[in-house]
Amino acid sequence: MQLNSYDEWSPLKEVVVGSAANYTSHERELSFDLFFHDNLIRSEWYYPRLSVAGSGSQPRSSTPIKQRYVEELNEDVEGIVKALESLSVTVHRPLPLDESTSEVRTPAWSAAMVPALNVRDNSIILGDEIIETPPMVRSRYFETQLLTPVFAEYFRRGAKWTVMPRPLMTDASFDPSYASSSAGGPTEPVTDPRPSPYDVGFEMMFDGAQCLKLGRDLIVNISTANHAMACDWLERHLEGRFRIHRVHRLSDSHIDSMLLALRPGLLLTRSESVADFLPEKLRSWDMIVPPAPTVNDFPQYDDDDLVLTSPYIDMNVLSVDPETVLVNDACPELIRTLERHGFTVVPVRHRHRRLFGGGFHCFTLDTVRTGGPENYLD
Repeated sequence: MQLNSYDEWSPLKEVVVGSAANYTSHERELSFDLFFHDNLIRSEWYYPRLSVAGSGSQPRSSTPIKQRYVEELNEDVEGIVKALESLSVTVHRPLPLDESTSEVRTPAWSAAMVPALNVRDNSIILGDEIIETPPMVRSRYFETQLLTPVFAEYFRRGAKWTVMPRPLMTDASFDPSYASSSAGGPTEPVTDPRPSPYDVGFEMMFDGAQCLKLGRDLIVNISTANHAMACDWLERHLEGRFRIHRVHRLSDSHIDSMLLALRPGLLLTRSESVADFLPEKLRSWDMIVPPAPTVNDFPQYDDDDLVLTSPYIDMNVLSVDPETVLVNDACPELIRTLERHGFTVVPVRHRHRRLFGGGFHCFTLDTVRTGGPENYLD
């Protein structure tokens, strides 16, 4: 089928599900710490920041992931694939990361590479166009190349394929203002920039998961100068085709653990206060606010396990159609809440979402839905 994705809820026909192949470690460096600052900082007494070298530079440090977690993650990802296929959804997969690919390197830096697992992040599908977005974490700089076979096939079928400008990503490229202003707990500053001959100041950095798609309307979360520059680019590129509505600092970056649209007129939100950030016409939509997660919803980890996401990660559900939703089977209260609102819930196992930074919405990239460029906010 031809590429077509305008919303978050119309019947899903084709989707990319990420791969966790050869995911072995997290690399603690500036871009990683800024991206995951909220949970890293609040867990500072468990996960100390790296010591800063005498020159002010921040050394690279790899935090291994226990092999049993990786094995269980791979099992659960394959379970997501089987669940979607059982619902007659065609599933595409990225190239697996080869174990010999140990790092990526640019003129300005090098970093360990990670597999294309959270495929929602570094691309956004808008109608019949693939847009690869400028990465926010260095280790993910070339991640979309693992999606090349999938994107190339859609291109052959007639899709547009665009790559946003790639950032140099020196330390000076990052706007740390959100992380600095929201930091709490006993911690050192998140950023300690070192000079580079490739410094050009703030640059575009932006993830597709910062966007909520509502037909012709995009709700876009902006928390830093990096996001704002990328949104400027999107506005110019999409002029006449989509309308962009900026929301400011709804979250640090991604919108989909704060807000999801389950169908026209109905939102799943972390709290009622989310409405305060939204465009006026969207505030009139009904909201489902699920019960707060409890400790029983999650595995218990050791002190040396790096927890990356908030307990609200399971709000990151995936709609298969306006009545059917994939939900983590570890969340009975969320399941019951959605069922009370008339949804058919498909429970799927996903154990270690807090260690790998994503839920069902993050791990998937919908490429074909039946919906079109409707005007839901008129």
